[in-house]
Amino acid sequence: MTKSKCPNCKKIANKDFFPFCSQRCSQVDLNRWLGEGYQINKNLKIIDL
Repeated sequence: MTKSKCPNCKKIANKDFFPFCSQRCSQVDLNRWLGEGYQINKNLKIIDL
């Protein structure tokens, strides 16, 4: 069985914080979303929403 890796730090994911390894990595990811660190690079249409 392949273990999932945390998308932030690449450590083995923890089932309590999946897909992250820790609460810290989970919070870092949330901060990136809220701080507009991530972007959707696609022209969205009404049907996509």
